[in-house]
Amino acid sequence: MPGLIGKKIGMTSVFSADGKNIPCTVIEAGPCVVTQIKTKEVDGYEAVQLAFDDKKEKNTTKPMLGHFKKAGVSPKAKLVELRDFEQDLKLGDVLTVDLFEENIFVDVTGISKGKGFQGVVKRHGFGGVGDQTHGQHNRLRAPGSLGGSSFPSRVFKGMRMAGRTGGKRVKIENLRVVKVIPENNLLMVKGSVPGPKGSYLIIEK
Repeated sequence: MPGLIGKKIGMTSVFSADGKNIPCTVIEAGPCVVTQIKTKEVDGYEAVQLAFDDKKEKNTTKPMLGHFKKAGVSPKAKLVELRDFEQDLKLGDVLTVDLFEENIFVDVTGISKGKGFQGVVKRHGFGGVGDQTHGQHNRLRAPGSLGGSSFPSRVFKGMRMAGRTGGKRVKIENLRVVKVIPENNLLMVKGSVPGPKGSYLIIEK
């Protein structure tokens, strides 16, 4: 699906025509430059590689410097491949936020906020023990029995337990575009998107 690379700016809210307060995420979407065209004959599949956000030359490896030089662009920080672009693109073409219109629906992909090692209440929404009855002490948020005793004498795969939470690729589908501000390359979508402020996002139509 055609799309752009963006950066999460933060959240705000706008009022609709009927006076409703709509929570929105502000995304800096593009401009993105085409750095590679993949074809079925050469690569086995068709895709367009987009690049976003300038990067210092001293922080770029020599192979990547050659890659960007071939496309005729300055070094970029984020590269993403997208498929099924409708228009014919060539190296060096620039895609802007004009790709989107208001009131269409988009899918936004990003890396969720990492929350470190968390217990089952925060990680999986367990209810905890509840009232301190039957001699419970400091076990209000405990996971309880795991179920396995002499048989099967192991923990079942997929058992919901404490562990590392967040920091995973998350895709939020069907977010409505509330407003497009082309002069500032800004896109406002209804609702929240994954990741902290300043993180990279992929916005697909």
